[in-house]
Amino acid sequence: MQGRQGKNDANDAAAVCEAASRPSMRFVPVKSAVQQGQLAVHRLREGYKEERTACINRIRGLLTEFGVAIAQSPEALRRALPEVLEDASNELPSLARMALQRAQLQWVELDCHLAWCDERILAHVRSDEQAKAATQLCGIGPVTASALVATVGDFKQFKTGAQFGAWLGVVPSQNSSGGKTSLGGITKRGDEYLRTLLIQGAKSAVMTAHKRRDRISQWLVQLVARVGWQKAVVALANKNARILWAVLAKGRRFDANHIPVKPEGPAMVVPTMAG
Repeated sequence: MQGRQGKNDANDAAAVCEAASRPSMRFVPVKSAVQQGQLAVHRLREGYKEERTACINRIRGLLTEFGVAIAQSPEALRRALPEVLEDASNELPSLARMALQRAQLQWVELDCHLAWCDERILAHVRSDEQAKAATQLCGIGPVTASALVATVGDFKQFKTGAQFGAWLGVVPSQNSSGGKTSLGGITKRGDEYLRTLLIQGAKSAVMTAHKRRDRISQWLVQLVARVGWQKAVVALANKNARILWAVLAKGRRFDANHIPVKPEGPAMVVPTMAG
């Protein structure tokens, strides 16, 4: 072991070759050009969202400097901004009005860009059978389904749903020893974008679980009462990941009222005394 002093390109290349020769090593499949193209839409959409949030905050901050305060909501600002710009009784100078009008046009332009991205994502879901099947799960919408299919591609590369959930980073970290199980927070490994989408979708499903009567929703209501809504959200994200693997890797049909059957183990043979 040479530590930090021995880290160089040659040693790194040797370590990569050594790791690649291990029989238990798993490799990530190369994404197709179609997958990369679909993910480009998702990356653009995230960038437009950040720019729109910055634009809204910029408009609100500039208005506050002139004593114009508007409720903390993009829709409230959208409704009030035209009236503020047309109101001659406020203290906005003409140059500030023109600057805010430019910012308003940028906001409208970003909304158009986001709408285009949403249309492309919806078209992907409608044309892809895997993405269409993923939207059947409670808490997975078109954006999440499209991102999952475009990122993962072949779900059969994972042996189990638990392995897929671990790859997404929605499973608890373990610090178990001596037969004592000690679980911590989720590992947060894998793709941050996919994990965020799963948790955001699960949050919406948990908040409306009391309105539905299927088995998963009833389980969520009981789980929220027992451990709180935040842990229930992460638990549903993990469950959705496992169900999604079963649906897309094994070709099963999603059923919210499915009752899992525990597989039977091998029969125990009890030795008898020879008479």
